[in-house]
Amino acid sequence: MLNMADGLARLGALAENPVVATLSRAFADAGFELAIVGGPVRDALLGRVTHDLDFTTDARPDDILRIVTPISTAQWDIGRAFGTIGARVQGEQVEITTYRADSYDGVTRKPVVEFGDSIEGDLLRRDFTVNAMALRVPDIKLVDPAGGVEDLLAGTLRTPIDPEVSFGDDPLRMLRAARFSAQLGFGVEEATERAIEKLRGTLSIVSPERIQGELVRLMQTDDPVRGIRVLVETGLIEEFLPEVSALRLEVDEHHHHKDVYEHSLTVVRQAIELEHRRNPGAAPDVPLRLAALLHDIGKPRTRKLEPGGGVTFHHHDVVGGRMARKRMQALRFDGETTDAVAKLIELHLRFFGYAEGAWTDSAVRRYVRDAGDLLERLHILVRADVTTRNRRKAARLAAAYDDIERRIVELREQEELDSIRPELDGNRIQEILGIPPGREVGEAYRFLLDLRLDEGVIGPDAAEQRLREWWAARG
Repeated sequence: MLNMADGLARLGALAENPVVATLSRAFADAGFELAIVGGPVRDALLGRVTHDLDFTTDARPDDILRIVTPISTAQWDIGRAFGTIGARVQGEQVEITTYRADSYDGVTRKPVVEFGDSIEGDLLRRDFTVNAMALRVPDIKLVDPAGGVEDLLAGTLRTPIDPEVSFGDDPLRMLRAARFSAQLGFGVEEATERAIEKLRGTLSIVSPERIQGELVRLMQTDDPVRGIRVLVETGLIEEFLPEVSALRLEVDEHHHHKDVYEHSLTVVRQAIELEHRRNPGAAPDVPLRLAALLHDIGKPRTRKLEPGGGVTFHHHDVVGGRMARKRMQALRFDGETTDAVAKLIELHLRFFGYAEGAWTDSAVRRYVRDAGDLLERLHILVRADVTTRNRRKAARLAAAYDDIERRIVELREQEELDSIRPELDGNRIQEILGIPPGREVGEAYRFLLDLRLDEGVIGPDAAEQRLREWWAARG
């Protein structure tokens, strides 16, 4: 619950920050206004950690650069066309932007940049009221033209102006509603939600890269599930990630199966809990969280209703991996992230064969080899995928996975499991068989790798003998 007295005290402390004090004096001495704006003000009122400092001013870009140059160690004007000058002041990076009064053409989302003369006008063009507050410095005056404080108290996300106009200006703000809902734990105001439902199709004019950026920020929050629900309930997710809403499979009275959508959201939450427990203090693992969200997207496409009321989803892991790869490529994710998510989905069912009966050492080696550097993420995803309410079954699966992790540790200590390779390299293969580089060397290498995975370390002499026998058998 927001305590205004404490919040105002935190605003006072923010104004006394050495970086803020240095800048406010410099702008006041030059005859210009300066205010901290947006997220830092919101977070100070909420008692949350304040990160980057953003400022707004009536000074034009040339004046901003002139004012900050003597008090900063570096300056950059990459955003000059939009009124923004960056600087490093007392070791901290800040951005200062001239008041804006932009207009939009409603087609390309590109604003016609216009500088404004009032802070109130600048604030009203921002995305949500809770982000449309400013703290004037050095006089420490809160500027809140749209009722952001009241919405903070109510835990509500609302646009400063008519939501249809706001989202028409920048459709990406609809996606930000989901992200801030997750980040702040706020609900979306009813009129704002209706506007998202009505205008969701306008997201098509936003670049995939910008949509991807907001999706990543959503998945980095402590509880992305809240934001995912906003996206699904408003239908906005249909515009860029329809595979998630497709998880809400219809269940008829004759064929019963787990609610795949709710199961997937539970897996996301459990994966995040395990992520924090196993890797405390680490940055949010976006590829892992995306894999958790998307791990069952192959089920709608592979569902088969069986006689007697059963339902099967054969090969949904492989199908889902392909679907995830295609969708992530469309959203312009980088290759490393795309490969990680797709591979985790492809591998997420492999363990359940172990739960049916203990694997040989060979099978454990192959599990590690196939997971590669994704092994820790795979551990988390597989454990998170157990959402059964049957305590005995859950305990059995947890014990089975404890066992496989224990065996991996033992084999790793014995065999350098993380760097499994044949005991003879390509050069030695060519010497033994008397063949030049080419396809046959690769086939021999794969034979020796399979031998290593199946039987462990047998020594180079034994490996050479087995290689000669394999070669002779080939004729």
